[in-house]
Amino acid sequence: MAVRVRYAPSPTGIPHVGNIRTALFDWLFARHEGGAFIVRIEDTDQARYDERALDAILESLRWLGLDWDEGPDIGGPHEPYFQSQRLEHYQRYARQLIEAGHAYQCFCSPERLAEARTEQQKRKEPPRYDRRCRDLSDAGREAEGGTPVVRFRTPLEGQTSFHDVVRGDIEFENVTIDDFIILKSDGFPTAHLAHIVDDHLMEISHVLRGDEWVSSTPRQILLYQALGWEPPQFVHLSIILGPDKAKLSKRHGAVSVLDYRDQGYLPEAMFNFLGLLGWSLDDHSVVIDREQFVQHFSLERIGKNPAVFDLEKLTWMNGVYLRELPEERLADLIAERLESDLPPSAPRPIDRETVRRLAPLIRERIKRLDEIAGMTEGFFTDELPYGAPELLGKGFKKDAAGAQEALRQAKARIEALPAWEHEALEASLRSLAEDLGVKAGELFMLLRVAVTGRPVSPPLFESMEVLGRERCLRRLDEAAGRLADAGD
Repeated sequence: MAVRVRYAPSPTGIPHVGNIRTALFDWLFARHEGGAFIVRIEDTDQARYDERALDAILESLRWLGLDWDEGPDIGGPHEPYFQSQRLEHYQRYARQLIEAGHAYQCFCSPERLAEARTEQQKRKEPPRYDRRCRDLSDAGREAEGGTPVVRFRTPLEGQTSFHDVVRGDIEFENVTIDDFIILKSDGFPTAHLAHIVDDHLMEISHVLRGDEWVSSTPRQILLYQALGWEPPQFVHLSIILGPDKAKLSKRHGAVSVLDYRDQGYLPEAMFNFLGLLGWSLDDHSVVIDREQFVQHFSLERIGKNPAVFDLEKLTWMNGVYLRELPEERLADLIAERLESDLPPSAPRPIDRETVRRLAPLIRERIKRLDEIAGMTEGFFTDELPYGAPELLGKGFKKDAAGAQEALRQAKARIEALPAWEHEALEASLRSLAEDLGVKAGELFMLLRVAVTGRPVSPPLFESMEVLGRERCLRRLDEAAGRLADAGD
């Protein structure tokens, strides 16, 4: 059997990481097997349809490089399938089910259904449709009037079972399954009918989806049986939990893939991280590139146990990928991030030569791209946002006069250097610390804030070399002046 899988999101909300994890597993399985990966937008819930959600879904796929293989315009640019453009298929098969006695029209109003549920709750019965219209005569249907929905005629006895690739054989008692709606009064299908019609017509071989769909699967099996179709293989993926083992939610941090992109995570890091949420290559491999995933991905390696979304692990992994980036791409990402994150007062466009020189200095220090602007702002603007407390730090907290003297002597020492190179700067300023009788770290923190504006920056002496002699000397003067003003 040729492998054909589909990712079928509903554009009613921003896609969370579990949703995109499913797309990633679909894509990997298709690529490993040389099969087809299809994107099908399940937009039959028109009341909740959100154009922004659709944009976020497609943008997430493109950001991660999850390209799909076909769509309604074969031969041209691939657009995904949209169920709202395929209504005639669902309506045709709904009629076929009615004619074969597997479905019926239901005329019950929302008010009548609400009353029935209230009575069931009073009797402490599970709320479900009471099958009032199941055996109405033709005359009874005519008497009801109105626009009906179509319900599936669920068997009242027996069991419905299916095999799940991950979880094995699963069985449901039919008595626990109600007569569910397959076609709404507006002519749009519910997910139960739309799923199985499209999966059959598109020759889907495997359905990968979250384990919240397990309880819906028997309804779809019943529909397959009623239509005489062979169902695909089902693969229900484990739930994703937060580090506290609670269901992943916004309180664990961002839950949209695009949120992580905006925070400065790389697509290859997110690809790697999501690929290990419920799947493993072995018991030790953590950093796995795209080609390795495609080469080794198999359904047999998907785990049953819940996966844990560990943000610290993702951040560590992102740092690994940042450190491995080619110099030119890293410089491009830094420049792009600075363009968006630096304050408006910073000159635009960002000076690429400065970026090129900074890239190797910050490569080992950043784990996310959104850390770059705060670490390097002082290289692109002279409006440094520090005050006397930040400048003095812990080392000179009670000795502002000593800090001023240290700044003046530091300026005098380095001003006389014949070559403005980081080795010479370090040697001169280490010697100054000894002469002043202060710890080198305390002096260097004073100088770091003075010349970069931040207590955290790229390596001090390399930073001074990039900033240049004139700029550093001027900033040392300015820092001494700020201390003097603060003391007045």
